[in-house]
Amino acid sequence: MTADFDRVEEAVGFLRDRIGIEPVAAVVLGSGLGGFTETVADPVVVPYADIPHWPSDPLIGHVGALTAGTVAGRPVVVLSGRAHRYQGYTRPEIAFAPRVLARLGVPVLVLTNASGGINTAFTPGCVMIVDDHINLLGDNPLIGPHDERFGHRFPDMSEVYAPRLRQLADEVGKELPRPLRLTHGVYAAVHGPSFETPAEIRFLRAIGADAVGMSTVPEAIVARQMGLEVLGLSCVTNMAAGVLPEPLHHDDVLQTAERLAEPFGALLTGLIGRL
Repeated sequence: MTADFDRVEEAVGFLRDRIGIEPVAAVVLGSGLGGFTETVADPVVVPYADIPHWPSDPLIGHVGALTAGTVAGRPVVVLSGRAHRYQGYTRPEIAFAPRVLARLGVPVLVLTNASGGINTAFTPGCVMIVDDHINLLGDNPLIGPHDERFGHRFPDMSEVYAPRLRQLADEVGKELPRPLRLTHGVYAAVHGPSFETPAEIRFLRAIGADAVGMSTVPEAIVARQMGLEVLGLSCVTNMAAGVLPEPLHHDDVLQTAERLAEPFGALLTGLIGRL
């Protein structure tokens, strides 16, 4: 475990030298949402492949780079792309990015994703503020040897997503010049990369999930272990299997996310400006 900590610290030292800021927040961008990096002023772009030990396999819909700069006058880092379990990454590799961000001193982590809508009241293009999650990955990023420098062995998960940040998202959303439909709900994380079957979606609805995706939950768990405040924003890019009589395609996910880019970016900008 000491080796894991040393790798994290090496990446932290590298980034401190490169970015030259103390971020008030970090934002992880989901599939198709990478355009937000264009709003970062005075950007310093660091490809993941350049950061020591950072998972850097390319993925459709993700640039694979860290951008540091300012948004709404506040110093931030923005991550375009993340490590998914379905890519074959190990638990320490998936935990790496949030651990580096925490050791950099980032106090707030905003996790965004593209998801499939399970709740039949949802429509493609709405944004779900994540109130809670269901971890169906069959795994937990904290499994394995423990290092107290990363936080408590048994971190509390009764309130993963900070109430004050969820309330702030609601307030900012009401002030946007271009309407953005905001909802609240529970996010279920599954392995992927195949989309879910209609039977699986019926099961997820029965256990209380409103949207489903393949990310976010491991990062949220690690961030909470390390004491960060977390906000989850899930862009419902499509209705999940069986909700509508049509097949699912990843291209549709990316296209819907791109159409959301402007109002969603305004939401992120407003949030960062009021942290």
